Amino acid sequence: MPARTRLSQAAVEQRRQEILKYVVDHGETRIDELATRFDVSLMTMHRDLDDLAGRRLLRKERGRAVAFPALTMETATRFREGVCLAAKTAMCAVAARRIRPGSTVLLDDSTTLYPLAGILAAIDQLTVVTNSIGLAQRLGAVPGVEVTLLGGRYRSDFNSCTGPEVTRALSRIHADLALMSATAVLDGRVFHPLREYVEVKEAMLAAADAALLLVDHSKFGKTATHAYGTVAAYQSVITDTLTAPDELAALRVLDVPVETVTPAEASS
Repeated sequence: MPARTRLSQAAVEQRRQEILKYVVDHGETRIDELATRFDVSLMTMHRDLDDLAGRRLLRKERGRAVAFPALTMETATRFREGVCLAAKTAMCAVAARRIRPGSTVLLDDSTTLYPLAGILAAIDQLTVVTNSIGLAQRLGAVPGVEVTLLGGRYRSDFNSCTGPEVTRALSRIHADLALMSATAVLDGRVFHPLREYVEVKEAMLAAADAALLLVDHSKFGKTATHAYGTVAAYQSVITDTLTAPDELAALRVLDVPVETVTPAEASS
């Protein structure tokens, strides 16, 4: 049997993200079953799970991989950053077309918006206001983009800031456009597991002339602890073509335009 080609670190990380998603979807899975499903040796699967457990993204128990509770996974930036990346990149490309040169744009802390950093350099004299440390770091290196970081209580699980300092600062800002996401969407209602982030999102909506909601298919059909209105608060919703038809229909019932993207790897 010929030796297998050694995978790049990026390919290994992609496999680990897929393993993590599978465990999260199923709650817990036997390690030998995971090795068979992902066509790797038992030793390789143990290495993958050791890495994920070391990052506190799942628990590795005797013969099993076990997901953390839903709240933990929803708030783990390192998990969310690698999920549906191709879909997020395609959605950001569509949203960027709505941004005018010289405008002020609000970005929430969603990892959905991370791919914007590679797109916004083409837009002249852009001012970005965000509570996301991750986005500020990425955009700070983009020529021609002025970044204002909203400071407050730092949350390491989201790598961003919340609290009254953030909402007060937003009350004094006028933005042309807000680009935002949501943890979960069900029948047109939007949800987040933490109230303090709901308050930031509501303040961003109030501060912007218009807002776009970018949500990939994996967020639909789910709920979280706090509901904060519906997609009717947004001028349009951008999602991918894997979103369930009944969820898309619920958006249109609310008379909100929906644009879908078809990335080559939308299911990754």
